[in-house]
Amino acid sequence: MSVDQVPNKNFLSPLNFKFTLKRAPHVNFFVQRVNIPGLSLPEIDVNNPMIRVPFPGDHLLYDELELSFKVDENLRNYMEIHEWVRALGKRSFSEYREIASRNAVSGESIRSDISLTVLTSNRNANYDVVFKDAFPTRLTGLDFNTSAEDIDYIEASATFRYITYDITKVS
Repeated sequence: MSVDQVPNKNFLSPLNFKFTLKRAPHVNFFVQRVNIPGLSLPEIDVNNPMIRVPFPGDHLLYDELELSFKVDENLRNYMEIHEWVRALGKRSFSEYREIASRNAVSGESIRSDISLTVLTSNRNANYDVVFKDAFPTRLTGLDFNTSAEDIDYIEASATFRYITYDITKVS
């Protein structure tokens, strides 16, 4: 196929995305960075008398989903994830019981679906990436600094694990 036959010559922009986390809706607007994680298929070596022969494995390994977000001054978005991690850590039976009893369909339970919509250069939905049954495994701390020369608003990062993700073309 020649360059003249390429139907769309636009590059994918890192600015064109929309993020949705059902369990923590106040994070969505403030997301600065998010990734589509890599995946791997470790091979299985089969021995024979001469060499080891590699075959495709049978279990996909998904990398972690990582996102960074600006923290709002009321800490509302930060606390959504903070309280979720604490409840999952079973710091107290009441915290865990409360989160486990919530409706899974609404995204307020132990796990939540996460959506990342990749937009075209015209800011139209192009692909949906849906992470199934995600939960946070890490939330960074908040660093305050009075010696900064300019206001650099506080940003936090969260890491999520999930069962699988699917990338689908938006019609």
